[in-house]
Amino acid sequence: MTKFETGDPVIIVLHTPREKLIGLVGEINAAGIFVRAIELGYFEDWSRAIASGEPFLQMNDYFFPMWRVERITRDEPGGDIPSMSEQFLERTGRELAEF
Repeated sequence: MTKFETGDPVIIVLHTPREKLIGLVGEINAAGIFVRAIELGYFEDWSRAIASGEPFLQMNDYFFPMWRVERITRDEPGGDIPSMSEQFLERTGRELAEF
């Protein structure tokens, strides 16, 4: 198992309030995580808007203190199911890191 590196695509689950995001790691330390991300529920519409050249919300820079972080998982494929970042590349022809 390797640690998260800057630029790694991740899915973050937060509590109080519960939120789910997909994004790119900026930095992780004992205080929390810096990430550039969007709400996971917006991912489909966001990908579709980018692919069709429509206006879309930008990813935002966030800092979440560790007490809010429930789980961080690396965005990886699962068997025959591509990762979210691979799905984004398929749909838009662009890398998630470009945003």
